[in-house]
Amino acid sequence: MPESIIKIQNLYKKYKNADDFSVNNISLNIEENEIFGILGPNGAGKTTLISMLCGLLKPTAGTYTINSLSPKNNRTKIQRQIGIVPQEYALYPTLTARENLMFFGSLYGLKHKVLHSKIENALQRVGLENFANRKIDNFSGGMKRRCNLIAGIMHEPKVLFLDEPTVGVDVQSRNVIIEYLQELNKNGTTIIYTSHHLQEAEEFCTKIAIIDHGRIYAIGSPKELIAQTENAKNLEDVFIALTGKELRDAV
Repeated sequence: MPESIIKIQNLYKKYKNADDFSVNNISLNIEENEIFGILGPNGAGKTTLISMLCGLLKPTAGTYTINSLSPKNNRTKIQRQIGIVPQEYALYPTLTARENLMFFGSLYGLKHKVLHSKIENALQRVGLENFANRKIDNFSGGMKRRCNLIAGIMHEPKVLFLDEPTVGVDVQSRNVIIEYLQELNKNGTTIIYTSHHLQEAEEFCTKIAIIDHGRIYAIGSPKELIAQTENAKNLEDVFIALTGKELRDAV
């Protein structure tokens, strides 16, 4: 039976001056080598939850471990074992793709020969080898997404956090990104994924938690969630049934 690489117990987060908890008593185990989707409407608590697991936010209460390490005593060790690919591009626009990757790779402590080899292999894998010396500012959205992904995985993280990894890209870029992520997963990387692309999540994720108002409403494989929901034909039907049809785009 697979081990749980992430264990979350009674996790809470309430922002200063907020009336409600953004994350409200979430307990969850994520198994090693899972592709785990955390899905929910705008304001459901997805980003807050992931930000805590990445060490960017301190919980109000509760605990979690990553690969049996507690952030209280092992923050640096955890940071070395996780990768983060944010929705916003974490790249310097005036630098070339290769310069960006050299910079981020050096932050991970990768040595020159190893780093150079990793960069060249990754650029080739995502179809950017002919654009390595072009400034990021001149890249298309899909090219930026692919380079953004490379920047987050060069140190071969055990756990990879993805926030909308294919938003705003063409079909070809999306396919390259998803196939590359599936390869990483097969090679031992556990993936935590959030997106509003429900069809993509249904095809990509091995397990899903649907959250709203800071709480988990359902958890299971896509097939299990569809089977458990009356009249549901796909994950979108499940999502609407659990979270409602009310618009969530208010600021």
